[in-house]
Amino acid sequence: MTTELTTHAKEKSTYIITASFTDEDDAAVAPKTLTWTLTDDQGDVINGREDVEVSSPSSSEDIVLSGDDLALQSGETSRGVRILTVEGTYDSDAGSDLPLNDEIRFIVDGLVAVS
Repeated sequence: MTTELTTHAKEKSTYIITASFTDEDDAAVAPKTLTWTLTDDQGDVINGREDVEVSSPSSSEDIVLSGDDLALQSGETSRGVRILTVEGTYDSDAGSDLPLNDEIRFIVDGLVAVS
């Protein structure tokens, strides 16, 4: 299920997304593997942020985006949609190496004098 964040990021600033992970019983779980990818709403990768590996992931991870991660792209004039996709695996009572996939959508607001 896609999570829609209501707090907008500011162009070329810093934006921290906290991703929390739970198993099928809604118990906190640390993924065995975890990667993330940042795209626009057309699926274009932003700032080369594709399959970024999180080493030793925990049940809650802060993903820090800043600078060119939050730059508006060609054709985006005042705001842009960004999608942070997380992919990984976890173990639980239901099995081993179970897939974990989700996406987080947020808006980047353009700033008039930022270049």
